[in-house]
Amino acid sequence: MRILEKYISRSLIKTFFLIILIFTFIYILIDITTNLDEIIGQKVPLMIMARYYYFFVPTMLMQVTPIACLLACIFTYSQLNTHNEIVAMRSSGLNFWQITKPALLLSVLIAVCVFWANEKFVPGATIESKKIQTEYLTIKADQNKQQKEKIKNLTFYGMQNRLYFIDSFNPKNYELEGVTIIEHDENQNIKQKIAALKGLWTGIAWKFQECQITIFDESFKTPTVVKIYKEKLMDIKETPQDFLKQRVNVQMMNIKQLNQYIDRFSHSGATRALENLKVDLFQKFAYPFMNIVLVLVGLPFALLLRGRRGSTFACFGIALLIGFLYYVVNAVSLALGKGGAFPPFVAAFCAPGVFALGAFYLIEEKF
Repeated sequence: MRILEKYISRSLIKTFFLIILIFTFIYILIDITTNLDEIIGQKVPLMIMARYYYFFVPTMLMQVTPIACLLACIFTYSQLNTHNEIVAMRSSGLNFWQITKPALLLSVLIAVCVFWANEKFVPGATIESKKIQTEYLTIKADQNKQQKEKIKNLTFYGMQNRLYFIDSFNPKNYELEGVTIIEHDENQNIKQKIAALKGLWTGIAWKFQECQITIFDESFKTPTVVKIYKEKLMDIKETPQDFLKQRVNVQMMNIKQLNQYIDRFSHSGATRALENLKVDLFQKFAYPFMNIVLVLVGLPFALLLRGRRGSTFACFGIALLIGFLYYVVNAVSLALGKGGAFPPFVAAFCAPGVFALGAFYLIEEKF
């Protein structure tokens, strides 16, 4: 590595870790302030709080790392530009890619670390922090409120070798919407498929409305009997309380676990639920690329940014604007993917792809 690259790399790394420390401090301070009434009211021990933030910080870091990486690169290169060091580099014959090589290498390294941490530490840390939060920091009124929120895209493996796919479950009135149930035999061959528009809990059993039951022959491929009911009481062992326990949080799964979960339901025929899970799976691959793409977009602005007065605020403003636009585009593309407008892969990689193309266009135009 050349002396110039070492000089830029040192500045980038120092700035990056300083920003991470500032973000961590602010994040924890805001969280403590928000939960102060619960902490005092429930007399949460100091060791429990330390344990909570020990598990909470990894999840928080994954959220702020892309912006911290972008800020570090913009601030470092804008300072170099302010002191005319970028002019000297370009006068010596260095092009855009040679000048920004340390920043791009740092972004790639951080992206690899984010992917690794998301796979190894974040799912387990999220589970532990949620347990502590529920047990010590969430008051009973809030717990009851959370339990009564409508659950969407409920998918689980129940009794009698049945796979359940439910578009939404309302815990307030125990109402199901968009129900698909696949029943298997001991060899995991499809015996029966149940589809219903709605399901209501009577207090004793589930009553399905606009229900269709399809029974398959011994080859498990051709339906032999199709029965249609306007209303029907179902032989389902699961109660509403069992349904509440089955909600799955993909943040608490790594790629391997989520992929196995999808494979488990791959032949069920519940296309919508599977597409949603695939969007979440591809998003786990796409998320680390955010570090690289944001740096690519931000570097041209950093090299063009000059002036001593207000340069820090300008860097912060540019980083916030780029990050905000990225989050908006990503959120919209994921929503379109889960709505069926985009294929899962396209939905997950739409934002990185669009911003990468925009970055390359900007670099070609300005450099």
